[in-house]
Amino acid sequence: MSTGRATVVLAHGLGGSSDLPVPYAYAMVGAAWALTFTFALVAFAWRRPRFDPLKPGHPLPAALTTLVDARVTRWTVAVAALAFAMWVVLAGVWGPQTQSNALLGAFYVLLWVGLVALSLLFGPVWRVISPMRTVYLLLRRIPLRRLRRPGGLSYREGWGYRPAAVGLFAFVWVELASPNSASLPAVRAWLLIYAVAMLVGAWLCGQRWLARADPFGVYSMAVSRLSPFRRNPTTGKIVIGNPFDHLPSLPVRPGVVVTLAVLLGSTAFDSFSSSPTWRGFADGISRGFGMAPTVSSSALRTVGLIVFISVVAVSFSLAARATGGVDRDRRRALPGRMAHSLIPIVVGYIFAHYLSYLVERGQQAVIALADPFGRGWNLLGLAHLHVAYVLSAHPQVLAAIKVACVVTGHIMAVIAAHDRALRLLPAGHQLTGQLTMMLVMVGYTFTGLYLLFGG
Repeated sequence: MSTGRATVVLAHGLGGSSDLPVPYAYAMVGAAWALTFTFALVAFAWRRPRFDPLKPGHPLPAALTTLVDARVTRWTVAVAALAFAMWVVLAGVWGPQTQSNALLGAFYVLLWVGLVALSLLFGPVWRVISPMRTVYLLLRRIPLRRLRRPGGLSYREGWGYRPAAVGLFAFVWVELASPNSASLPAVRAWLLIYAVAMLVGAWLCGQRWLARADPFGVYSMAVSRLSPFRRNPTTGKIVIGNPFDHLPSLPVRPGVVVTLAVLLGSTAFDSFSSSPTWRGFADGISRGFGMAPTVSSSALRTVGLIVFISVVAVSFSLAARATGGVDRDRRRALPGRMAHSLIPIVVGYIFAHYLSYLVERGQQAVIALADPFGRGWNLLGLAHLHVAYVLSAHPQVLAAIKVACVVTGHIMAVIAAHDRALRLLPAGHQLTGQLTMMLVMVGYTFTGLYLLFGG
């Protein structure tokens, strides 16, 4: 791809009202009817819980489980993923130090958005393809006493997913609030800090650190709860089943609500920060700070990002607790036990906001990797290709997909929350205890569509 045709990779999504030729009012009315009808249906026709993570699912051929669990399969995939990651990093270090560098596309597109698609299709794939896990396992094989893990250290249960939430926030901050998201030194520094944190943490606390503190590992694990493929809880075999049965298997640990709030709130802020409303507000505030425009803009974006994430976390937690008939301890535990209902909303927003980005900018990233050092290489015959704008060229189709993703995600969330409420709430409060959660989800839907249409 020629330099002149290169597209700058700066932010997550392609979006705004210009991309969506669907009347805004139609989308809002349709969403309102869909959510209202869904809630009415499940409230009056769905009186007993139906989803159970202990259901066995439909068995797949045993040979599939054998193949997936084989050491040669896992190591082949892990080493290939490590080689790919090293290729991307080398491109970031020695490739053209411009915004067309392959590292930016791989970091912001293939990793952040592509991981969602892979986890939906194949489950928690980061457990296998994580470069840091592979490096850690390889280091453990080195017979050097200095590399032995010190005894007596373990990952504290009270930490839960909080380190992963911090890591996810660090990622979205670099992209959405840092002074220059397309800065190669900043991305390289982020990756270095991430690698050191993961390896040192794993060396001190073992693989549990990688399972609960790796932001991408927790990200992949949460999204995989919507995958139709899972393990039979008794036999460990790979089965296919209803994703609604898989959703409640999300582990309830400290920080799970905050983790999902980071994913949802950052996506919402990404949309809002591209709107004329935000740009006008930010310009007016920045002029009064008396600081350099870049610094004041970064500070304001940081505050905005924190506010969006906090609103999601606080509103969901309060809605989950707004029920009667439960004691203080059970009420405190409700947000975590209901957190899995946020996953469909998160996935719906991610695909609504970033689908065209994944399909089209993802092509650009792959093409750039065919000539990572700008030396005229044409690996696998990819470098001469051009991006096929298959979605942007059909805005009606793109609009329908985006609105459908938002509405479908919220319908699934309402269903999942209702089913879990039937298990958690006492009989006299199973319906009234959901009303606040329903109102919050309606608010999420309308806010998401408003931001999707350019604010």
